[in-house]
Amino acid sequence: MLEFVVPSRAADPLYAIEQTVASRGFDGKTCWVHARAGVIPPQAGGNDSDQPLAVMTLQKLDLAGSDLFYAVNTMRSSDLGKTWSEPVEHESFARRPFTWKEHQDLEITVCDYWPKWHAASGKLLGIGHTAIYEKGHVMKVRPRGTAYAVYDPAANAWSPWQTLAMPDDPKFENAGAGCVQRVDLEDGTVLLPIYFKAPDAERYSVTVLRCAFDGKELRYLDQGNEVTVPIGRGLYEPSLTRWGGRFFLTLRNDESGYVSVSDDGRTFSEPVPWCWDDGSDLGNYNTQQHWVTHREALFLVYTRRGANNDHVMRHRAPLFIARVDPETLRVVRASEQVLVPEHGARLGNFGVTEVNENESWVTVTEWMQAPGPRFYDPAPLIARGADNRVWVAKVKWTTPNLNDKGMGTKE
Repeated sequence: MLEFVVPSRAADPLYAIEQTVASRGFDGKTCWVHARAGVIPPQAGGNDSDQPLAVMTLQKLDLAGSDLFYAVNTMRSSDLGKTWSEPVEHESFARRPFTWKEHQDLEITVCDYWPKWHAASGKLLGIGHTAIYEKGHVMKVRPRGTAYAVYDPAANAWSPWQTLAMPDDPKFENAGAGCVQRVDLEDGTVLLPIYFKAPDAERYSVTVLRCAFDGKELRYLDQGNEVTVPIGRGLYEPSLTRWGGRFFLTLRNDESGYVSVSDDGRTFSEPVPWCWDDGSDLGNYNTQQHWVTHREALFLVYTRRGANNDHVMRHRAPLFIARVDPETLRVVRASEQVLVPEHGARLGNFGVTEVNENESWVTVTEWMQAPGPRFYDPAPLIARGADNRVWVAKVKWTTPNLNDKGMGTKE
């Protein structure tokens, strides 16, 4: 399997970056998207090896339309990402017929999927949400559900996907956990951020669900408060992490990324826009952000304006990583560095994997749709070097302590 390494000088003393490529190349009509990996620890969950088993899910996108996804595939690595298997398509995730109210002849599939190890059950639990297609296009007014499945490493297969049963309330008819980072508590409780709205409502809100998982079924228990902003489509694609005894939530909005904090993982503060430590706007908008969490510090991975990237759709490349001040909820500008380089293609849909105490990964594909109106023509991206690479950026932890006030566990 191809591996492509780019040396990188770490701006932060805590880590160094190794940029690798799990695969590259595409057929000009479809491309890989939504690359996210989960890790089964050594001697656990059906992994009999002394090395972690990395399971990366990804799926094909049709360049001819918006969010036209096909079945989830799996790539695996048993040598810490040095080599990867070829993608294996899972028929259980193929599109299938669907009916909603008076609408007939619809199709449904699962997308925005994210596998993560659930330690209490000893299972790799993948969570995403559903997409509904009508006449070959994403249905404009549609339901949405949180979809999940459990991985069988012996068979390299996922269980038939199910949807999380939600309270009988119209606002949850369009509710999903696509592209979200979750937190699993020591007792096995899953803290799962979702975004939701009634199908015909204007804006999304975000809440964190408390769920039980017994190794087979994911079950809703209760939820925290609901947050949104009166801007664009509200708040969506939330991601959660826990650091320093508190919970941090990062949220997508059309005009700016937002951040919120909680002491208990249930009641979150009023969201505020992401800013640099000098109070100026971070420049992230209409794109995901996710967390890289280390025992000594908290990091944000994001895209932004102002990086000689006006040619990239919504400035969704390169991918940056920088430290977050957990007290001010601001990004430390001096700590920023490029995590995944820009070659013309967007990198806004990505995942984070906690591999072991020595390294974390950020996985992302080069999304080969061009800016409009000829979004189906990848030629401008190819001219800048894009090749639908599946990047695995390895954050390798180096230094045990920080000296910056308020940004580590310095004693």
